[in-house]
Amino acid sequence: MEAYIEEKNSLNCLRGKIDISESVKKQTMVEQRLVCVYDDFTTDSYFNRIIKTTVLVLIRSDISADRKKSLRNLLLFFKDIGELNPFNICWNQTYNRNNEFYHMLLSICYLVIKGLLQTSNGSKYKLSRFFDDDQMHKLYEKFILEYYRKEYPSLNVSAAQIPWWLDEESDSLLPVMQSDITIKQDDKVLIIDAKYYSHNTATRFDKRTLISDNLYQIFTYVKNYDTRRSGNVSGLLLYAQPDDDIAVNSSYMMSGNKIAVKTLNLDLPFKEISEQLDEIVMNEFSSGLRKRQYSS
Repeated sequence: MEAYIEEKNSLNCLRGKIDISESVKKQTMVEQRLVCVYDDFTTDSYFNRIIKTTVLVLIRSDISADRKKSLRNLLLFFKDIGELNPFNICWNQTYNRNNEFYHMLLSICYLVIKGLLQTSNGSKYKLSRFFDDDQMHKLYEKFILEYYRKEYPSLNVSAAQIPWWLDEESDSLLPVMQSDITIKQDDKVLIIDAKYYSHNTATRFDKRTLISDNLYQIFTYVKNYDTRRSGNVSGLLLYAQPDDDIAVNSSYMMSGNKIAVKTLNLDLPFKEISEQLDEIVMNEFSSGLRKRQYSS
């Protein structure tokens, strides 16, 4: 991945913009040179250095041998790129339309670097639990929202507020109904409530049941959104599936609207996680729905 980086040098030919004050200060005109500020196209950009540094940190961390082998193969593409001190990386970067594609990738690098702490032997890194459950819930919710925004540009994807369906106009004391993800295509709507818990079911009298409060919540969202009672508004409780919990894939018709409950297995390669998310919208919306196409 190549990028433009800003350079400032004393040159004997004009390039980019002239830094007049620096040229005067250094008296470069005596030598018939000018200090110029220009963009240089290179692979050795700061963004690529962050990515390479993250890969190196992961190789020295406590992960499987197969993953380390895959990461070492990736390093072949970074042979001309420098590395950084992982503890001194400047994460406050500016993004524009020319480098926006780095944004999500560097956010992942940030999570990796900040989540890996050096062990006492100084040679390996160990994953630290630096997110509490609330932060993980927000990250999970944001991931699903941004995935659908990026991969399905033909859909209207947002974290929309849902107004209360009232017989009277006054709603000043009512709480705000804020959806995690609302997806629209024409008159078809899917409201997703993303849940990240240590357990996605409750146990009562040794019997597994769905969490009632979550069902009440998604049902309320759907019925207040579907003011025309068209039945075109559906709800989905999408749980992150913990390692030791059961997978859920259930669907119910409740007062004319479909309410579904599913688990998303995150302990898989990203391609398979992507397939799970794709299946949700492919089943819910028109058969002609297509993902974003990327040029090779």
